[in-house]
Amino acid sequence: MSGFFDALNNFLVGGIGFLFGPIMLVVFFGTGLLMTIVTKGVQFRKFGLAFREVFGGLFKKSEGDGQLKPFQALATALSSCIGNGNVVGVAAALVTGGPGAIFWMWVAAIIGMATKYSEIVLAMHYREKDEQGIWRGGVMYILSKGMKKCKWLGKALGVVFAACCVLVSYISCNALQTNTMIGVLGTTLPAIPAWVWGIVICALSAMVIMGGVKKIGRVCTLLTPVMAVIYVFFGIVILVMKAPAIPAAFASIFTSAFSSNAAWGGLVGITISTAISKGVARGIFSNEAGVGGAPLVHVTSDIDVPAKQGLYGIVEVFVDTIIVCTFTALIIMVSGVGDLVAGGTIAADQTAVISNTAWSMTLGSVGDIVVTVALMLFCFSTIIGWCTYGETAWKWLFGSKTIIIYRIIHLAFSFIGCVLSSALLWNAADFCNGVMCIPNLFSLILFCGIIYKDTKKFIDPLKARAE
Repeated sequence: MSGFFDALNNFLVGGIGFLFGPIMLVVFFGTGLLMTIVTKGVQFRKFGLAFREVFGGLFKKSEGDGQLKPFQALATALSSCIGNGNVVGVAAALVTGGPGAIFWMWVAAIIGMATKYSEIVLAMHYREKDEQGIWRGGVMYILSKGMKKCKWLGKALGVVFAACCVLVSYISCNALQTNTMIGVLGTTLPAIPAWVWGIVICALSAMVIMGGVKKIGRVCTLLTPVMAVIYVFFGIVILVMKAPAIPAAFASIFTSAFSSNAAWGGLVGITISTAISKGVARGIFSNEAGVGGAPLVHVTSDIDVPAKQGLYGIVEVFVDTIIVCTFTALIIMVSGVGDLVAGGTIAADQTAVISNTAWSMTLGSVGDIVVTVALMLFCFSTIIGWCTYGETAWKWLFGSKTIIIYRIIHLAFSFIGCVLSSALLWNAADFCNGVMCIPNLFSLILFCGIIYKDTKKFIDPLKARAE
């Protein structure tokens, strides 16, 4: 059996080499730049409006007949992408790509704001109601409905996207999250077996996801602000304590982004291409810009204007990567944990331990508690939030009557995550995310004219009122 998993892991590693290699990086950045041009730099010129819309939307009444309020859709999407990628994933990026990977993570996020905005706009444009009156949308709907002159190709690409979306919801956004949680809990409470934690996580997940999209939205609206505030507040405390070391950390990030001698924790020989690849891969895993997953929940919003909901995507990427991931990277770099990695006290592949140790070295037992609680909330919210994504993809593939089967399998993977190798799960996560990017980026390029028209239709009245 181990031979099978070794072969599978080797296949995934080879696939990741292509999916996040030079060709796909050019496609990813090229599409992001195209979306920036098509929307006339919406992530820059409407950045302030996006935040006003998000926080003003907290108190707005419904504008349409969607299942979630716009902020609930954002909270669910944020809870889905703020997961172990923001904590453990950043540590992995530092170890495998050096500090320069963080710079390329930022670049991917800045471009990704336009990409995610465009994904949401297009998904809102092509969304439709299912038999139960729930709004559904996403790449499979866009391609199958939009490619009228080549329906078979649109359908085939839709199947690829939807199938990978289901796998991502099971593997990277469920089993991997459980695996991370149990890794931390096993260190904190080693007397309790992993399978017991697996059952507990499975039971807690069942209490939420069996209630459907509305219950998931309500829970995520409560969890997301709490977990973000806790993490950022104590992160600020650490950075204030370690303020003298911050300039050197930033200098290392910028210089290592363009140097083949990037190093962190005693690791050397990291090339520029590795830094770019790992930074973009971890950035995509974290904020999902380019993957096309978030629109599957944004389409349930009760907003009727596609571009208006698209603004929420800009905020989503900014909060996830520019704020939370940056906090994580700086905390790890200024804590001194790199010396322990260099000395062999902590293995380079123990990314969860690296993150935890960074907090405990600065805040002591309080740090252990904060990062453990934050990581638990991050991972759990991703498990329940991504259930909405996978459910929509499953429904498109197999119909509404079989959704209960999807949910049962989803819960099973919450338990399976406690026994599989974390390395295998990380590689499977990156591979599936990379495959999802292909039909998603294709749809953005193919229908960029619709994105332009919907953006113009929303922006022009705003200009007229301002004048």
